[in-house]
Amino acid sequence: MTFRRIRILILLGVLAVAWGSTWLEQTMVRAWKAPLDVAVIPINGDGSVQAEETIRALRVSDFDDIGTFLERETARYGVKQSPAVQFTLLAELHEQPPVPPQDGSVLKTVWWSLKLRWWVYRQSGEWLPQLGRIKLFVLYHAPQDGVELAHSLGIQKGLIGVVHAFADASQKKQNNIVIAHELLHTLGATDKYGAEGRPIYPQGYAEPELPQLMPRHEAEIMAGRLVDAAGRLVMPPSLDQCVIGAMTAHEINLDEGFRQRYGSSGG
Repeated sequence: MTFRRIRILILLGVLAVAWGSTWLEQTMVRAWKAPLDVAVIPINGDGSVQAEETIRALRVSDFDDIGTFLERETARYGVKQSPAVQFTLLAELHEQPPVPPQDGSVLKTVWWSLKLRWWVYRQSGEWLPQLGRIKLFVLYHAPQDGVELAHSLGIQKGLIGVVHAFADASQKKQNNIVIAHELLHTLGATDKYGAEGRPIYPQGYAEPELPQLMPRHEAEIMAGRLVDAAGRLVMPPSLDQCVIGAMTAHEINLDEGFRQRYGSSGG
């Protein structure tokens, strides 16, 4: 057997292992038979003193409303899991993740995704991958007038989220909306907003059976915003005003999780 064929076989073996681990991870986390295992890893995103102080003050209880949201919303689809998620707050990480490409190149995006997964593996300090654990790297930034945060993202392959959040106690509840949004991306949920961040009708609206122009008081979590009575596009103040819509529930396997747990009759 030639060296070239050996290399090809090794590469195929690596790809098979990667595919198998991805399939196993998704099967585990989307079965809804146990609490989601979520690790939050804080990072000082801008090197500021304010971000550093925010990270030092973090407690795992700061993410409780995400658990409350998931428990409430999954229960609406028949999956009664309490707690719905188990958070672990890990030590601050002093290295930033690879920056995603800005030009939309498919090849660059694929390469960046592989680099990110390798970076996450190296940061874990573990020899074997931690299958089934969702890793959310939260980069905190001091607020600056007129400066928007970089786009957050969640990746299903590898169960990885990179979240940009404000280092401001008054922003904690809205930070948790973004964290919950990216967490659901890792489970397979897709965005429900289009141009200029406006929710897509009907799947990006709470109460999608109502007319599109009727104002909403709640937001679909994967749209992240709602259109209020004045026609303004606004972010809700907290997860109390967010819901998981039917399409998102299907994407994250809540309907199948319900059938597996209780049978097709729900009995």
